[in-house]
Amino acid sequence: MSVELLSPPLAERPRQPAGIEVTIVMPCLNEAETLPRCIAKAQQAIRTHRLRAEIVIADNGSSDGSQAIAERLGARVVAVSRKGYGSALRGGIEAARGRYVVMGDSDDSYDFSSIYSFIEKLRNGYDLVMGNRFQGGIMPGAMPWKHRWIGNPVLTGIGRLFFRCPAGDFHCGLRGFSKEAYERMQLQTTGMEFASEMVIKSTLKGLRIAEVPTRLHKDGRSRPPHLRSWRDGWRHLRFMLLFSPRWMFLLPGFVCFLIGLIVSLALVGGPLEIAGVGFGVHTLLVAGFLCLLGHQLLVFGLFTKKYAIVEGFHPPKRLLANLPRFVNLEFGVAAGLGLTLLGFGLLGRAAWSWHDAGLGSLDPSVSMRSVIPAVVLLTLGIQTVFASFFLGIMSLRHK
Repeated sequence: MSVELLSPPLAERPRQPAGIEVTIVMPCLNEAETLPRCIAKAQQAIRTHRLRAEIVIADNGSSDGSQAIAERLGARVVAVSRKGYGSALRGGIEAARGRYVVMGDSDDSYDFSSIYSFIEKLRNGYDLVMGNRFQGGIMPGAMPWKHRWIGNPVLTGIGRLFFRCPAGDFHCGLRGFSKEAYERMQLQTTGMEFASEMVIKSTLKGLRIAEVPTRLHKDGRSRPPHLRSWRDGWRHLRFMLLFSPRWMFLLPGFVCFLIGLIVSLALVGGPLEIAGVGFGVHTLLVAGFLCLLGHQLLVFGLFTKKYAIVEGFHPPKRLLANLPRFVNLEFGVAAGLGLTLLGFGLLGRAAWSWHDAGLGSLDPSVSMRSVIPAVVLLTLGIQTVFASFFLGIMSLRHK
């Protein structure tokens, strides 16, 4: 996943004058057709509710005169050279002078005249206020059926399951947040997954999240949207998987290892027959593979989680913070060496049986009951030793 840092040093960031409370940020790429309506609606909200506000157009390289239109209508244009939906928004947010930021697409699909409910929530102490199009209503033709009934519900459901996020519409483009909360999020992505990253990191960092019913209108442009359904949907899903080592690695790894261990213990003493189906040495081999696969996934999960904490993607976990007191490098190496020695013991037993048979051919259904567990234990032991050293290196950097 491409990650580009756009945040300027703290000393170079724009200050927040006392006169501006809210900044309305609209990303823009050739939106001359709808931009005037969006700005007019935002100005209507400012007048109606007497907001101390500014409108910032984060232009991502428009060639249709959108910049001149925005300036003529009184908005402030911020040029963002790095391409991407996330890049444009980050550039506009970084330039915002208000205490609160309300962001929304400039395709006239969201009614900026109704943003006051977002500001009220922010004033009441919420860090992130999400729009919910499924509560507010989706106008005819505003959302393709595959987005309404498949894409958004599935991705939102995965996000709620993986991260226990309260948001019911992960990808609503109209949302508000405080600048302080935005700094705590430390967002990194530059593309469409920026929307998912904001919700996920807000949840992981324990920020207060609220929802506001939001009505989605039909896109006001006559040209096709920038959104690419399958490509952008995959980018959102990929980001959620990468940000959830528990679901990506730990849970599948635990299930695989547990099934492999139970089946191995059941078959190591001899074949079994259940409901007329025989299970022998071949099943034992598959069970050994599941043990190895599960162990590998568990190790990858620990690597990913530790790296995410060290790099600041995930907040520190108390369990992982206290883990080195009991499960440290020395413990891991000792456990790995113990498994390795046990594996060598079983392998020696198999070799002795071969010796007793005159070094001739053996019955695989008998000999493999020692060889398969021996190889599995040897592999688990060696992997555990090297994994412990790798985690130790990351712990040194963390300290």
